[in-house]
Amino acid sequence: MKFDTTLNRLRMTGTFEAISYLLLLGIAMPLKYAFDMPLAVRIVGMAHGLLWMLYVGLTFLGQLDYKWSFKTSVWLIIGSLLPFGPFVADAKILSKVENSKA
Repeated sequence: MKFDTTLNRLRMTGTFEAISYLLLLGIAMPLKYAFDMPLAVRIVGMAHGLLWMLYVGLTFLGQLDYKWSFKTSVWLIIGSLLPFGPFVADAKILSKVENSKA
């Protein structure tokens, strides 16, 4: 996938953000609480936080570039708060935006 448009950057960032969230919940947090290894949460949590902020920023840029409604942007941000949300948002919302531009 290319990073040539805001939409492509948002989709790729969403993928990385969702993966980092799943790693945080599924690997880093159990390591912290079950095996007393908090370093994993610090590293993965920092990466996830940065990716989430980038995702939200790109959502607002997408709203400007593609004239999305406020509702679309809100759904994208709500999706980013759920473990598999960016994958669902990509399939249900962002793929439609890409298809309408083609």
